[in-house]
Amino acid sequence: VHVFDHPLIQHKLSILRNKETCVKEFREITNEIAMLMCYEATRDLPLEDIEVETPVAMAHCRQIAGKKLAIVPILRAGLGMVDGIVTLIPGAKVGHVGIYRDPETLEPVKYYYKMPSDIAERDAIVVDPMLATGGSAVAAADFLKESGAKSIKLMCIIAAPEGIERMQKHHPDISIYIAGVDEKLNEHGYIVPGLGDAGDRVFGTK
Repeated sequence: VHVFDHPLIQHKLSILRNKETCVKEFREITNEIAMLMCYEATRDLPLEDIEVETPVAMAHCRQIAGKKLAIVPILRAGLGMVDGIVTLIPGAKVGHVGIYRDPETLEPVKYYYKMPSDIAERDAIVVDPMLATGGSAVAAADFLKESGAKSIKLMCIIAAPEGIERMQKHHPDISIYIAGVDEKLNEHGYIVPGLGDAGDRVFGTK
């Protein structure tokens, strides 16, 4: 588990948590945090040496060595993180997994799934602002592995200890990147203190 304590991320996270933050600002800050987190989460991408001709001379440079990325938002809240990431990685493909939590059991139910045809050859980054019970993240990872994905990371803005534990139990091979770890889940399965319903706050549907 990688918890980012970068001052910029922590400052922006305080804005997300504030119940007075408007939809426009919440949406913008969500994307900004996603971009900053992606910068750190891709630190291990392999590089290769190349030569580039500048207007003055040949330069020895380094570029990403053939790694293909796929961004996989968990619908719908995960969509709020996509633009920030593809701004950094415009060549990344975007898959979608639609999962909702059954209000009675709090367990995930899949209603949509669409991935790039070459997902088995790509490094997948699953994104969801909240890692609460962990059910949706575990299910998304299950679906990706069934599709042949071999390299998966999970990137969430805030998480509850219960969600982290569940994810590590079911998918110990998946690295988890988080901006903040909160205290607990309440009886309704919401993260405390959290930031409310991320999907409602991103899309203004509260």
